[in-house]
Amino acid sequence: MPLKYLDFHFPGLDNVRCAFTTRLGGHGAGAYAASNMSLEVGDDEQTVRANRAELRNALGFQVWQELRQVHGQTMHMNLEDDFFDGVKLEGDGLCTSRPGHALIIKTADCQPILLADSSGRHVGALHCGWRGNAVNFPAAGVRDFCAAYGLDPSDVLAVRGPSLGPGRSEFVNFEAEWDPGFKPCFNPATRCMDLWSLTREQLRSAGIRACNIFSLDLCTASSPQFFSYRRDKVTGRQVGVIWIR
Repeated sequence: MPLKYLDFHFPGLDNVRCAFTTRLGGHGAGAYAASNMSLEVGDDEQTVRANRAELRNALGFQVWQELRQVHGQTMHMNLEDDFFDGVKLEGDGLCTSRPGHALIIKTADCQPILLADSSGRHVGALHCGWRGNAVNFPAAGVRDFCAAYGLDPSDVLAVRGPSLGPGRSEFVNFEAEWDPGFKPCFNPATRCMDLWSLTREQLRSAGIRACNIFSLDLCTASSPQFFSYRRDKVTGRQVGVIWIR
């Protein structure tokens, strides 16, 4: 079965494309079935490369750029290398102005946040787990993106892809893991954090207008159509992808 992905288009930016993969279709078996995109989780590398090749061919970009994601705040700008066969750099954010260079964020509950400026000449991609929210990486990443290209954040658009939803983001050790300032996003009755709302507010705090913030409110842990580390522990990774055509 061909691999299945979700298309997203920023309004008015016909030259920028975004896609979020699922675990449907593609190649693979067992815990990694069927369209795992990560070479770092123990899956058969030949199978993963087959999935990557199918995605690249389906979407039509040329260069595959990803990072070894470490829940930090390091951004890499305008990389030239193709990491289709394996990641070489650590970090959690990518930016480019080069057409055909796809920025890849791997997730299995964390939030893929894709960015574009209103001219469609620059794009960025952020990997944000809860630790990223705890240090406000969404806002820091937007500021770095804007600084790299001389952009006004009011001209930036953002979309957050499928990730851990408010009903499944339980933190039994909230007091030890989160600053007290995050209490408005925490439900003490369920012990769950609303990471979706938190990310939206952090993007707004960086200067992105509310009307330019989009989201795909699909919970990875609640749906077998997505890989979820919190649900399964041993699992594959889907990806969020953005590129300039």
